[in-house]
Amino acid sequence: MSEFLRFVSHQIEDFAMQVTFNPTEGTGTVVYNLSLVRSSDLEHTLAVFRATCEAGVSPSGLIKILKEGEIIEGFTIPKDQCGILTLCSTNLDGLLLQRGIPFNPIGGGVIEVADNIPKRFTHLIKYEYTTIDPLQVLVSQEITSALQVIKNGNGSLLGNIRECHMEAEEQVEEVLEELTDGYFTGILDLGLPNTPCLGVAVDPQYMGLAALGGTNWIAALKEEGIHVTMQAMKGLTDVSNMQFISEL
Repeated sequence: MSEFLRFVSHQIEDFAMQVTFNPTEGTGTVVYNLSLVRSSDLEHTLAVFRATCEAGVSPSGLIKILKEGEIIEGFTIPKDQCGILTLCSTNLDGLLLQRGIPFNPIGGGVIEVADNIPKRFTHLIKYEYTTIDPLQVLVSQEITSALQVIKNGNGSLLGNIRECHMEAEEQVEEVLEELTDGYFTGILDLGLPNTPCLGVAVDPQYMGLAALGGTNWIAALKEEGIHVTMQAMKGLTDVSNMQFISEL
């Protein structure tokens, strides 16, 4: 019997409820994306990931590398391939939920960047209308220019947006301050209440919170001509199993 359709908005809520990550102590459970690359491309892949982190295009430098034959949550890394675990931006939603902050995940899309400043969403897929992660869809369309953003600060990146209740503004700012230690640094904009955030409208009494997508380094890989497949929100792992790319 086939499973019922599950829209991404519900998937985000399910995973967010399981996040126990504490950015101050660097402990707890996090949501990860899983990417697969050819073993022969691993060195080049890590170089691209490192470059996106140094340029601030990737929201987190945490990574875990799995070799062929290794198993994670029942999935075996195929022959001649490497698996790469990176943080999913759903962890931000998990942190908001931990603090009891009312939020609604809106969607994921493509963000125009000019002079290293995010300007607006040019494409957006709402979570409530899709069963496939929007950024997973958009990265396959090759409509980003992450490498150009890295080189000259102009281009387009992948990002997502959620809305938080205006009465929780102080708590939201506290969460964002805790993330400045490097575990997740991809906050693009915290909008004003009742005001569009990067061009996306929010509900009355809510404010938008836009963040970098965890798949921008995948977009950069594709722009480099490296074959890669990925699955967003693949599962959960303890953050202690990961390490910063700067430590490799």
